[in-house]
Amino acid sequence: MTRILAVAALTIGIGAAPAGAESVSIACSALGKESELCRSGAEAWASQTGNEVRFVATPNSETDRFALYLQMMAAQSPDIDVFQIDIIWPGLVASHLVDLTPYLPQGLKEQHFPSIIENNTVDGQLVAMPWFVDAGLLYYRKDLLERHGAAVPKQWSDLGATAEKIQAAERDAGNDRMWGFVFQGRAYEGLTVNALEWIASFGGGTIVDGDGKITVNNPRAASALDLVAGWVGKIAPEGVLSYTEEESRGVFQSGNAVFMRNWPYAWALANAPDSPIRDKVGVAPLPQGGPDGKHAAALGGQQLAVSKYSEHPDIAADLVLYLTGAAEQKRRAIEGSFNPTIRDLYTDPEILQANPFMGELGEVFANTVARPSRTTGNRYNRVSTEFFTAVHATLSGNGDAASNLAALDKQLNGLSRNGQW
Repeated sequence: MTRILAVAALTIGIGAAPAGAESVSIACSALGKESELCRSGAEAWASQTGNEVRFVATPNSETDRFALYLQMMAAQSPDIDVFQIDIIWPGLVASHLVDLTPYLPQGLKEQHFPSIIENNTVDGQLVAMPWFVDAGLLYYRKDLLERHGAAVPKQWSDLGATAEKIQAAERDAGNDRMWGFVFQGRAYEGLTVNALEWIASFGGGTIVDGDGKITVNNPRAASALDLVAGWVGKIAPEGVLSYTEEESRGVFQSGNAVFMRNWPYAWALANAPDSPIRDKVGVAPLPQGGPDGKHAAALGGQQLAVSKYSEHPDIAADLVLYLTGAAEQKRRAIEGSFNPTIRDLYTDPEILQANPFMGELGEVFANTVARPSRTTGNRYNRVSTEFFTAVHATLSGNGDAASNLAALDKQLNGLSRNGQW
C-alpha cells in the first residue's frame, strides 16, 4: 500500500530521459516558494545531466510529511530517492539514509557552517547535505531605540532594562498596548528552541550533550529561565505563554513591541509594503547571557538526503550535491530569501542587494546551537516535550527553575535508560 500511495503522488517528470539516463524522484516541501524553487533547480540539473526527475507530493504539515517519510522508510520503499528533511530529523532517520561522504569533492564539506555538518553527521556518517538554514534572531525597532537613546542590547539583562524603559515611555506617550519583548512561549517545539537559546547563552549547556549526558540541571540554566520568567507580565504580555511565531510577529508587526525573537522569515513580512513598521526594523544576534556568556541561536533549516533504498543512489547523490551547491544556494537566496549554508555567500553582493539583512546573519549562523536530536535519536520528541513542559511551568509561575529542572533531570534520566539513548 505504501508503494501504491507513493507512486500515485508522483507528479511530473522533467525532460525525456535519453538512452542510458536514469530517473530519480525527490520529495520537497510544498510551502511557499519551496516547491517552485526545488522544481526549477531540479530542472536545471536534469537538463545538464540528461537524467529525469520526478516529484513526490508531500503534505504541507511538517509533522504529516515526517509521518509519510517514516511510512515509506519502514517499508524500505524505493519510490523516493531524495528526501528533504528538517534539521532535527537526521538522528531519527539516519539508519535509512546513505552516507554522502564518499560523494563529496575535497573541501566541499568545509564550505558549510560546521554546526550544520555536525548536526547531519550521525555515527560518523554524513547522512544529509545542508540546503538552507534558519536561526533565531533578535528583531528590534530602530526608530524606538533611536528616539529613546538606547543601543541594541548585547546581553539579556540589557534587553530587559531597555525594553522596560521604552515600554514605559511609549505607554506614557499614549500607546498602552506597547510591550518590551515578545517570543514563542507556548508549550511546543518553539519553546524548546527559545529556551535552548537562553540557556546556552548563559553557558548552561544544551539539555543533553554530544556524549548523551543530561546537562540541563545546573545553576546557569536555572538563572536563564528565572530571568525570562520574571519578564512575563512585566515586559512580555501574559499571553506570550500561548504565542507561536505568528502570534509574536503579529504583536511586533502591529507596532506593539520593542523587541522580538523570531526566525529570518519575519524580515520580509515586517518590511512588506503594507507593514506598519516597514523600514523601522533592525536585526541583530540574540543577546549573550552575561559578560562571560555567548550569542546563541537555535539551529533550524532543511537538508537533502538520499534514501538507502534508492535504486540509483549515485545519481540521487549527484542531484543532492547540485541542489545544495553554491550556485544553486545563491539563486535560491536571491529569488526566495532562503538563507545559504555556505558562509562565503553572506558577502556576495548580489545576495546582499536582494536581502540586505543577510549581511548580518553570518555571525549568527556561525554561533548556532543544535537541539539534541542527533544524540537522543528516536527519543528526541519525548525529550523536547519534557523540556518545554518544564520551561513552560517555570514561565507560568508554577515552581522556580531550579525545582523544575531537577524534576526534568529525573524524567530525562528515566528516558535515557541509565544514560543510553
